[in-house]
Amino acid sequence: MNKTIIQNPIVWADVPDVCVIRVGDVFYMVSTSMHSMPGCPILKSRNLMQWEIANYVFETLEDNDAHNLLDGKGIYGKGSWAASLRYHDGLYYVAFSCNDTNRFYVYRTADIENGPWERFVIPGLHHDPSLLFDDGRVFVIYGNGDIRIRELTDDATAAKEGGLDRLLFETEREGIGLRCEGCHAYKRNGFYYLFFIEWPTVGNRRRRQVVYRSRELLGPYERRVVLDDDLGYRNNGVAQGGIVDTPDGVWYAVLFQDHDAVGRIPCVVPVTWEDDWPVFGVDGKVPERFEVALPGSEAKPLVAGDEFDYAENKLALNWQWNHNPDPALWSVTERPGWLRLTTGRTVSGVLNARNTLTQRTEGPACSGTVKLDSSGMRPGDRAGLVALQSRFGTVGIRIGEHGERRVVMSVNDGNGLEETVEAAAYEDRLVYLRIEFDFEDSADTATFYYSADGESWTAIGRPLKMKYTLDHFMGYRIGLFNYATREIGGFADFDYFRYAKKTST
Repeated sequence: MNKTIIQNPIVWADVPDVCVIRVGDVFYMVSTSMHSMPGCPILKSRNLMQWEIANYVFETLEDNDAHNLLDGKGIYGKGSWAASLRYHDGLYYVAFSCNDTNRFYVYRTADIENGPWERFVIPGLHHDPSLLFDDGRVFVIYGNGDIRIRELTDDATAAKEGGLDRLLFETEREGIGLRCEGCHAYKRNGFYYLFFIEWPTVGNRRRRQVVYRSRELLGPYERRVVLDDDLGYRNNGVAQGGIVDTPDGVWYAVLFQDHDAVGRIPCVVPVTWEDDWPVFGVDGKVPERFEVALPGSEAKPLVAGDEFDYAENKLALNWQWNHNPDPALWSVTERPGWLRLTTGRTVSGVLNARNTLTQRTEGPACSGTVKLDSSGMRPGDRAGLVALQSRFGTVGIRIGEHGERRVVMSVNDGNGLEETVEAAAYEDRLVYLRIEFDFEDSADTATFYYSADGESWTAIGRPLKMKYTLDHFMGYRIGLFNYATREIGGFADFDYFRYAKKTST
């Protein structure tokens, strides 16, 4: 068999709260998507190293003012969290809670790569849940510190009337700041294993991976720390995730690490077994490189350029909208070969702008470039590129009261609105815009440029010091936006999005 080299991180981009399964010789991963739509991305791989986006679980989660960015606040940092992915009796299940709706969602399909997905809703939060199929019964195990178990119906689509619903156990308190959460539940060789993360306030004081083990579902459970390592990065522990085996019975853990502005990045860790206890890593450490007996495959990009040359109004899977899009106000067919974003309401700033089209950023460094035609924009309209997080930065065209154009670089003024750092008069209807992201050696800076010809570039404003903040709870994304501040009906046309990534440190 061919060999594959695992290089950690396996993805240097924001793919948090990973949950991985194997069906046959294919691995599937689900991840948190919060306010990005479509949501709950499904990634696939044959070797745990090369991953590609295969599908999403839902196009939109809810149709309400918050999810549609109509309430002035949105669902930043909320939406779908920490989904559990399982395969049972020919069906794939994805289950998660949504913080803003106080609901627990279960989706299922027979075809994980194509759907369709059936949706079921159970009232109440089930924090960081894990589905467990066990001898004809189905359970969800969830919680933070106080770990609960609840029985579902045999098809996992509703709470079972009269079924098990109780506190399973309480996790450690002494010396612990963030108590156990992020459950991943398994049964192997007659043992139940519940993996969690916790954040101690003593010792290394970083997130670490723990496991609780019992021969009985309801306990008592024994506890061990299975991984406490940061890969040499700022005491940020590699933790939270589950385990998966290969067709040859070799085990690995797929976890993630907080990596500041770029987001939470997944890693693969070897797992062996001693006396039915899992042993993570090599000498307790996460190896940066190691070999696995899995076939090589073609690497496909998680973030990709786009010439917007589509026969139908359906975008590549690499794209996600910031909140629910308004499908009537975007098109890649109205002007063939261009993405058209049309304004439908006036808003206060880019954080409230609907139909902002985004992709992840990647380390160690990357850049995104667009060609923008502003001839359809109206007075008060603003269009361009955004480095999207709470502490955002934008570069783009702003149309004045009398139709005059300016290239503007702006940042968050501290209240979510745009503070102009620099504005330059600009006459042409066509403009080229670029943002360069540098995550190397914790630089975490974004630099903004414009050009009249796509060859000679002028820096504008100042470099943005990017910061990962919990109100958005997401790594920086690059977004294409257009919004109105005075009147609706204007449009901005983007000829292309071109992406470049630095491949090594």
